[in-house]
Amino acid sequence: MSGSAPPTYAEGVYARRRRVYFWMMGVCLVLFVGAWAVVRLFSVPAAIAMCVVAMVIPPVAAMVANRRGPDDRWWDDPSGDRQSDEWWDELDGRKPPDK
Repeated sequence: MSGSAPPTYAEGVYARRRRVYFWMMGVCLVLFVGAWAVVRLFSVPAAIAMCVVAMVIPPVAAMVANRRGPDDRWWDDPSGDRQSDEWWDELDGRKPPDK
């Protein structure tokens, strides 16, 4: 057994988002560099098309990396106000409503 604790939920979510973002940006760089280093020697229109695709990837990567997943709970940290926390728990379905 190692002495380190398992990653928290937030660390796992942010690690996944970073991984997706860096993969997409890596693909963007490969497309751009490959287009002008290799592909342009064979087909300029194909190189331009690759650059257009590479141009679209950064904003899409930002949206994908920052979107909230179905089980992401950004508001999950307790606010310190007991009544407010109970109200949010009830709305989120984590606690049945009081009768």
